[in-house]
Amino acid sequence: MSEQKPLRYQEDANVHLDFHGATNTTIDFIVRKFGVEALYEIFTRVGRDVYRDLHDHLAAGDTNELVRHWRHFFEREDADFDIAIIGDEIVLTVRRCTAWHHVAKIAPKVSPYFCDQTIKTNEAIAAGTPFAIATEVTGPGSCRQVIRRKA
Repeated sequence: MSEQKPLRYQEDANVHLDFHGATNTTIDFIVRKFGVEALYEIFTRVGRDVYRDLHDHLAAGDTNELVRHWRHFFEREDADFDIAIIGDEIVLTVRRCTAWHHVAKIAPKVSPYFCDQTIKTNEAIAAGTPFAIATEVTGPGSCRQVIRRKA
């Protein structure tokens, strides 16, 4: 068995949770100034360009790197989540998203586009691969993300 390479995206430095507040403000600014399509293009570029390594793993048929990525970041922010393999699907259930709840605490409101960063970035990571990533917002600060092979 080959040795597992280090996770590509594994920042461990202390990132203040107010980063999510700045993201929330930036999202609303972009939508106000340039429109929602510009925001979605930014999220698509993040998925395609910033997370190129995750995309390349999916393109090669490997979901493990994305699962490791999810686990690393949700554990790092002490989210209430689990990852399960159910049949041919990998299901990430986020019962309490630390980012969303922190923004709800510090900002006048959570942007209605806040969770779109996850939805659109996931779609771009999976684009052109044998997989799709469906993201369903299940409540305030909770979601379900499912990786499955395309039919």
